Amino acid sequence: MTCIISVQLIACGSKKNSPAKNDVKTYPVLEMAYQQAEIDNDYPATIQGIQNIEIRPKIDGYVEDIYVDEGAAVKKGQLLFRISAPQYEQEVKTAEANIEIARADVNAAQMELNKVKPLVDKDIVSKYAEEAAQYTLQSRQAALTQARAALSNAKTNLSYTCIYSPADGVIGILPYKIGSLINSTTPNPLTTVSNISKIYAYFSINEKQGLDFFAASKGKTMQEKLATLPPVTLVLANGTLLPDKGKVETASGLINTQTGALNMRATFPNPAGLVHSGSSALVRIPEKIDTALLVPQKATYQIQGKLFVYVLGSGNKVSSVEITSTASAGQAFIVTAGIKPGDKIVADGISSLREGLVIKPKPISATDAFTSL
Repeated sequence: MTCIISVQLIACGSKKNSPAKNDVKTYPVLEMAYQQAEIDNDYPATIQGIQNIEIRPKIDGYVEDIYVDEGAAVKKGQLLFRISAPQYEQEVKTAEANIEIARADVNAAQMELNKVKPLVDKDIVSKYAEEAAQYTLQSRQAALTQARAALSNAKTNLSYTCIYSPADGVIGILPYKIGSLINSTTPNPLTTVSNISKIYAYFSINEKQGLDFFAASKGKTMQEKLATLPPVTLVLANGTLLPDKGKVETASGLINTQTGALNMRATFPNPAGLVHSGSSALVRIPEKIDTALLVPQKATYQIQGKLFVYVLGSGNKVSSVEITSTASAGQAFIVTAGIKPGDKIVADGISSLREGLVIKPKPISATDAFTSL
């Protein structure tokens, strides 16, 4: 009885300890090969309108009227300010009176010359009297010219009491209110008029980037190289893109010795006036790479800031390999070290993998791998 029970227990134990059959899971596998890729290089930029005009007074006086408000759109020739300066009105009136006096003096001198000339012709008075009358007339005519110049100058000064916009644009801040005393040496301008129909985005690249940047561009001269650059995009502070593309137009001829940077400027159309002077943004410049190894981001994982993928080896075993990436193209990394063309990596579902795990590979094409991103 005891032996029979013992045999039964051993049999049960043997059945319990027998290993279960492991299921080999299927994973998509991508074979590495060079592809064409386009990456975006972003550079911090500051924005300026094509015109930023400071409006300053040319005369002394009080702000009498302000005809615009901050942020208002204005047209060239539109009245902005009126300055109260009655002294210039008085100068105009004085100059006009001086012209009348000078004109009367000219007429009197002309009459004197007309009276003396016949007497000289008849030898009643000497030639000297005629010459004296002629010189007096010339002096009175010069005084009249001087009076007219004074009137013109007085009218010019009076015209400065009305300040007009020199260009189409947008009004900046108004630091001085009605009643403020201003003059030509006032520290702050009355306002600024910014023409933002087009905007300039100023950005910098370092010396190495500049050398690589222009070495890859076609053309012999700097302007020829700039002309061949692709259109660029402006990324606004909220992450949205300016609808209209821009163009890199200028690059400074000198590298800043303190920062080692090369200053550049891109121009963008801004018909809606969406972007204002002083804004911050990013200039996004596309770059094409003909031989890029692209790895889907979902095929990678990070440990302590290092990037890894699972590479398929012999016996369909996977092993983790560290890779180096210098840029990304969409939802893919451009790999520069760690793997090479011909290597096969697990393209998806890597969270369930571990070192040395045997899998059933399912080959997929690059089109399938990146279309699903």
